[in-house]
Amino acid sequence: MENHLFEIVEEPIQIEKVIAKVVRREAGAITTFIGTVREWTKGRRTLYLKYEAYVSMAEKMLRQVGEEVCGKWPDVKIAITHRIGELQISDTAVVVAVSAPHRKEAYAANEYAMERIKQIVPIWKKEHWEDGEMWIGNQSETVSYAEGKPIIKGDKH
Repeated sequence: MENHLFEIVEEPIQIEKVIAKVVRREAGAITTFIGTVREWTKGRRTLYLKYEAYVSMAEKMLRQVGEEVCGKWPDVKIAITHRIGELQISDTAVVVAVSAPHRKEAYAANEYAMERIKQIVPIWKKEHWEDGEMWIGNQSETVSYAEGKPIIKGDKH
């Protein structure tokens, strides 16, 4: 599986470039999921988010998600790009593009990929609100990181 298909970037994501990675003659469908920064979460107004990642591991795990997807839906091609750094309201945080011969597989593979990204990829965010800020933790919001990032064995920082 090609490495350039799974990227963590600091610059704005160019959605068309992610989609172009999965275009192919045998695909009759391309689905995209575009995750953006929303202004309101649980009744609090978000001013901006800051995403951080253990980049090399995050790219490795994005690739794993891609391999899982292709294992379940052998006829698909997938590309995932996630942005880190400071993102403003409506900025694109993640793009998942999937091509398949038929739309049902493309939709299913895309949804599966996004759920797995939230479960296993080491990306975390800090929400900045009008009345404070907090490290949210993992993307599923099931683990909080009080220090701003997970404790990674062997990490000397």
